Order: sequence, then C-alpha cells, then structure tokens
Amino acid sequence: MKIARAEAIPLSIPFNPGGRNAGWEGQAWRGLDVVLVRVETDGGLVGWGEAFSYNCRRAVAAAFEDMVAPVAVGRDAGDIAGLSADLQQCLHLFGRYGVTMFALSGLDIALWDLAGKAANLPLHRLLGGAVRTEIPGYASLFRYSDPEVVAERTQAALAEGYRYVKLHEIREPEIAAARDAAGPDIPIMVDCNCPWTPAQARDMASRLRPYDLFWLEEPIFPPEDFRALARLRTETGVPLAAGENACTAFQFQEMFTAGAVDYAQPSVTKVGGITEFRKVAALAETDGVALMPHAPYFGPGFLASLQLMAALPRSGLAEWFYLDREACLYGESIAPRGGVFHLPAGPGLGAEPNLDVIRDYRAT
Repeated sequence: MKIARAEAIPLSIPFNPGGRNAGWEGQAWRGLDVVLVRVETDGGLVGWGEAFSYNCRRAVAAAFEDMVAPVAVGRDAGDIAGLSADLQQCLHLFGRYGVTMFALSGLDIALWDLAGKAANLPLHRLLGGAVRTEIPGYASLFRYSDPEVVAERTQAALAEGYRYVKLHEIREPEIAAARDAAGPDIPIMVDCNCPWTPAQARDMASRLRPYDLFWLEEPIFPPEDFRALARLRTETGVPLAAGENACTAFQFQEMFTAGAVDYAQPSVTKVGGITEFRKVAALAETDGVALMPHAPYFGPGFLASLQLMAALPRSGLAEWFYLDREACLYGESIAPRGGVFHLPAGPGLGAEPNLDVIRDYRAT
C-alpha cells in the first residue's frame, strides 16, 4: 500500500464567537482556518489528517506541499512509525518544532486513518481497544474581556449540560464573573496563553486562589520555561496545565523532568501526530502526570483526539471550542450531547468529512 498522492486542502469556515468585541491577542478572529491533509494510496484508499493552522494556514499548507509531500509520496503508507522518524530527521534543518511539525502531524493522522480503513477497524481498536466510549467534555470559551459576556456564555454552556468550563481570560473580573455564574461546584479552568513573566504569574495565581481553579494553563512566557512553571507550581500550589505549544516527546520529557505541570496537554495536530502523541502519553503515565489533550478543533484532529482518549487510561476530558460555526466537516455527528462526546465507530478516525463543506469553504 503505497502513498500515491498527498495534498494539503486549506479551509476557512466563518464562526460566531458568541459575544461582542470578542477577539484574540488584540485581533478580531471570525474564521476557523483548517489545513486538511488528504492522502491517497495506489489502491484508491483515502485517509484524512489535520495540521494545526490557526492564522498560519498558508504557511502550513506550503510546508506540507513543499517539504512533506515530496518525501512521503511513493513510501509505504503502512510504515507509519518509520516514515515519522525519517521525516523528522530529514526535515530537521527547517526546525524541529512549529510549522514543520504541524505539517508532519497532518500526514501522520492521515496515515493512521488509512491504517484503520485498511483493517476495517476504528482507530481505537488498532490502539488496543476502548477503555470508554463516552468521554466527558468541557466548554472551551472564547476570550471576551467582558465579565457580563463571560457570565452569559458560562451559563449557556452549563444549560447545555457541560459540567466543566474553560475560560481564556487574563483579568480577574472576568474570572470572578464565571465563578459567580457557575457557582462553587463547577470546575473552572483558565487558559492564559502565556501572558506573564514568572513574577506576574505568581501574583496572578495568588489573586485567583479564591476562585478555586481546576487548573491554570500556560501562565508564563515563554511556554518552554519549564523551570519557571515548576517554581510557580511549588510556590503557589495552584494546579498547572501546559503543552499545547510543545512539539515531540522530547519537549514533554523536559517538562515532566522539571515537575512543571499537573496536566499535560499535547495537541495531536502539533506534537507530531498520533505516533508522537502516544509517546507523550506513555511518558505522562510513567511520570504520574494527568493527560488532558489540547483539541479545540472540528476536523480530523478532533476525531483523532477522541480515538486516542478512548484508548488511553486516565486521559481526562475532551475540549470543545464553544462557538457557533457556519459549517462543520462532520455535521452534528461529533457534537457533544449533554456535555459528553460519543466515540464514532466507523473505520479509521470514525467518520468521513463532508465533501460539500470542503468544496464550499476551500481557501487559497
């Protein structure tokens, strides 16, 4: 089973974040950028992957088309681990992390999808079977920078059945509003996206203590300063989460050795795909770190995350980006019901993307 074709398919799907003045890092954000990876074998079998691409869609697509695809075409589609290792080595000149690894992740996910289809089995069966077929999720809210909107969106998520809510706020009033809206018993997480120095993070962690955070996520810049994260964790006692910006198992090993986190958050579309994700999961289990995959996606990356979480013990909660999309590659088939995700049972990743959505939202 040889790889006959491999292409990047960029999409841009408009969405409504659900609040006025919503944005990210000072910029308005109204379109979900997706880079699908389509791999076809010489026998006509098609696998789908996803490379991380928020606001870097064109760069990731170019990396795949110019660096990854030329090496992959003609190779054995079933030699997933071998191809992953070869590509990481031959492309190391362009950087071991970032856009290069995003593109490699997309290929790896597509190859695992192909493997499941070739065996006519869902991915979790290839990984050893499902520990669970229902996975609790959390509503991952947009950044609103408005306490009133944060309270409204928190209440809306709870009304839909979610029992966990994650904020992306960096100010105390918004976090306090969410706690007031949720009450004392709902776990609330806060993802900061690396805004503070270690000293600022220590001050904020102390100020946020009354809100009883389930975890504080990526409070320090740069995100790879694992020693600073470890000091913050020790000095404040606040549970910390990180890992969405880490690529390869090597960075996670450094993180765990430093004692930096309570929750590890590998992103299957960034870390190196399913192959590398499994290495991270093994390290996390050995080091006693809980696994909480980063997965605010709606494409093959989300399906891959569900399949991995079903097959891995103690793999935590599924992340769902809480916003209204104009279209979804899988319709409502993967949407949570009562805050719970049900594992798709089709071969490979479990479901096939809607080709009409791909046609209608294809970007340049």
